[in-house]
Amino acid sequence: MKTKFLSLLLTILPFLTFAQETSEETMTIDQKIDSFFRPVADAVGGVIFYPISFGDQSVPFVLIILVLGALFFTVYFKFSNFTLIGTAVKVVRGKYDELDHHTADIAEGDSTPGGDIFETIASEGVEGEVSHFQALTAALSATVGLGNIAGVAVAVAVGGPGATFWMILAGLLGMATKFVECTLGVKYREVMEDGTVHGGPMYYLKTGLAEMGMARLGKVLAVFFAIMCVGGSFGGGNMFQANQAAAQLVERFGIESGAAGLIFGIIMAAIVGVVIIGGIKRIGSVTEKVVPFMAAIYVGAALIIIAMNYDLVPQAFGMIYDGAFSPSAALGGVLGVLIVGFQRAAFSNEAGVGSAAIAHSAVKTKYPASEGIVALLEPFIDTVIICTMTALVIVITNIDGGFFEYGQTGIQGVELTTKAFDSAIPGFSWVLTIAVVLFAISTMLSWSYYGLQAWKFLFGKGKTVDIVYKVLFLLFVVLGSSISLGAVIDFSDAMIFAMVFPNVIGLVLLSPKVRDELKVYKEKIASVK
Repeated sequence: MKTKFLSLLLTILPFLTFAQETSEETMTIDQKIDSFFRPVADAVGGVIFYPISFGDQSVPFVLIILVLGALFFTVYFKFSNFTLIGTAVKVVRGKYDELDHHTADIAEGDSTPGGDIFETIASEGVEGEVSHFQALTAALSATVGLGNIAGVAVAVAVGGPGATFWMILAGLLGMATKFVECTLGVKYREVMEDGTVHGGPMYYLKTGLAEMGMARLGKVLAVFFAIMCVGGSFGGGNMFQANQAAAQLVERFGIESGAAGLIFGIIMAAIVGVVIIGGIKRIGSVTEKVVPFMAAIYVGAALIIIAMNYDLVPQAFGMIYDGAFSPSAALGGVLGVLIVGFQRAAFSNEAGVGSAAIAHSAVKTKYPASEGIVALLEPFIDTVIICTMTALVIVITNIDGGFFEYGQTGIQGVELTTKAFDSAIPGFSWVLTIAVVLFAISTMLSWSYYGLQAWKFLFGKGKTVDIVYKVLFLLFVVLGSSISLGAVIDFSDAMIFAMVFPNVIGLVLLSPKVRDELKVYKEKIASVK
């Protein structure tokens, strides 16, 4: 109990230190928090994003882990990230739902097979809380967002059009990672008596590695992952989203920040609170409507702009291809452009972070591999489709518009994307503002669930534990909306990507388990064809 309490203090105390008085009375509350967190953020970020030099270029260590992991899973599973796309679409559409219907497996030694259902040893129903589609949209809602709107714009501005090519490739490779982690999420989930599901990397790290005789390592990795997940849910999955959404509205309406941000934060907290109180079922029912709606509007507008400039499309693709393999020295050469593209894709779809496995573990299925197959669609939708649409719009509109010169740093991504869309569809900036707000809310919904599951893993599954986390989460929504928290966000981002290290270690070690599950599910599919 003392250990859990100490962990609790270590997790939340840094976020609450803004209440302490300092001798520097002239500092604002924002500055006090930033000054406290800056050394911590720099130290943690220095480890997580430690640069590995390759000639004149440097690559964050965490990015190398993500890419090597994705390459390993792609080869190990015989390029299933490409060969299983068709199957994934069929599963989401419900073609194989009958595989999850009840079956009465006869118990060993049963002298009267066939009778009443209570004779069986099988589960009387399909375990889980949400459908394949709801699990997919809940996980997508945490990744589709500002990374697609702002992050891609920054990648294209810094790395040039060629960054788009490497971004797409990284997204395709990331599909294999998502398949592995989400299959394990379902395989090692815990289903309570009331049907509530608890799952994610902390469970497959602890239980899965224990099965392989590595119980101590599994427990250490699981606890580390859970602590990082809680911290990341309060920061990057919450305060950053609230802060960016509030900033967009304040700028759009030309009003003073401060009080306006506080009011907006309270409104957002109320919206988020109503949804998260209902748990993953409520979150799933909301995201299955909001995410497709947002994605359809955004991708639809991008397609309209591309169609309006159809004569420039060949030139844009030519710039993307040439920029990927023969960029100018000003863009850092091929390696520089590759790094920018891979980094943006990895940070956008979160393949390897392990967060999506928490949402997917709640799916209604008897076959873990079925949800892993569904999950591989996430990087495809997030990076290959939505991010590519953003990049194409920016490249095409910049050919005639000349908004910026490639190779620049310090560009605000949302502003650049807004200019690109507004140049072809006047007034679309208002739609983008709404999209940013909706993306932010949907991201907070999913990350509230991720953080809650990690919180319960650390501190127990009681109602009080549940309420404490949700109250803290909503308080941080208000806090993030009303003040600037640069160092806090840097720290929480580092915590999110710290999740990569224990997760990828577990994924590699548990890959044979996933291979077995895939074989079982493929055999079941073959039996109904």
